[in-house]
Amino acid sequence: MEFPAYLATMPMHAITEIHGEPGLLARFRLEIGAFDEAARARLTEALDLAADLHRDDRRVREPYLNHLLRVAIRMMHHYQVRDVDVIVAGLLHDAVEDHPAELAGATAGDPTAAALATLTARFGPRVARLVAAVTNPAYDPGRDRHAQYREHVAASLDREPWARVIKVSDFTDNGVGVIHTVGPKVASSAAKYRPLVPVFRDLIARPDTPLSAPVKRHIFAQLDLAEERFSAILDQPN
Repeated sequence: MEFPAYLATMPMHAITEIHGEPGLLARFRLEIGAFDEAARARLTEALDLAADLHRDDRRVREPYLNHLLRVAIRMMHHYQVRDVDVIVAGLLHDAVEDHPAELAGATAGDPTAAALATLTARFGPRVARLVAAVTNPAYDPGRDRHAQYREHVAASLDREPWARVIKVSDFTDNGVGVIHTVGPKVASSAAKYRPLVPVFRDLIARPDTPLSAPVKRHIFAQLDLAEERFSAILDQPN
């Protein structure tokens, strides 16, 4: 399939709406063209694994892989990330949470631990550690789920600066992209994510967050936009 030359700079949700998954895959291949052959092979292996694990998953109107592609592309293009471990972990950031048994294979014991061991064997301990940092734990059914989610994000990312980069790309896709969601999930997503905006402002502003000043300014602008959209959804008069 032929894609226009401006695909390289086209907004990702526009690519999604016009070209779908094939367009995002083409954009991903354009982005990884800046890497050496070994890095491209590793990134392609991670993409193939993510595509296989999430092959039957959907996000409202689209294949789940689209979300993972946007998270990775955003890190490469907008955040200027060239750390292959981080991009691999971005592609696989939901693999352990959503498909631990499939990732680990037929093993006894804790499927999450087994899935992380599989990632360690295939991609190294750092990738597994980053994925673990952005994997939600089992929640206490007696407490508010969203509150537990926010507590986990704050605590887990406090000690993993590169995991902040993955998670803020994920958050941006979910938060700024909330206008691309339909149905009851619009309000529930806005309610879940709005309290996290100040958490991410703090995490990204920290000196040990490994992003340049211009990239941090870009992320702050995206957080502003997400907050505006959450307010527009949640603060409408009755």
